[in-house]
Amino acid sequence: MYAKPGDWLIVEIAGADHAARRARILEVSSPDGVPPYRVRWLDTGREGLVVPGDDAQVMTQEQLDGRVATFQRHVLQRRGTS
Repeated sequence: MYAKPGDWLIVEIAGADHAARRARILEVSSPDGVPPYRVRWLDTGREGLVVPGDDAQVMTQEQLDGRVATFQRHVLQRRGTS
């Protein structure tokens, strides 16, 4: 896993009925971008040091924007309003 400050940490919660948790990566202490990362969780505003598990992925802002746009298109198509 590789990250840089400003990237997003996305944690998918297996079997959960709610959205994935997202955290903004504030600091990467390793020069090669590996964990741990200092993050701020979007849902709580809390900051902490994280070593992501297998259920996590790092995304750039551009990747996250593309994922959201794809999801929105999918929802509109299902509603028949595309």
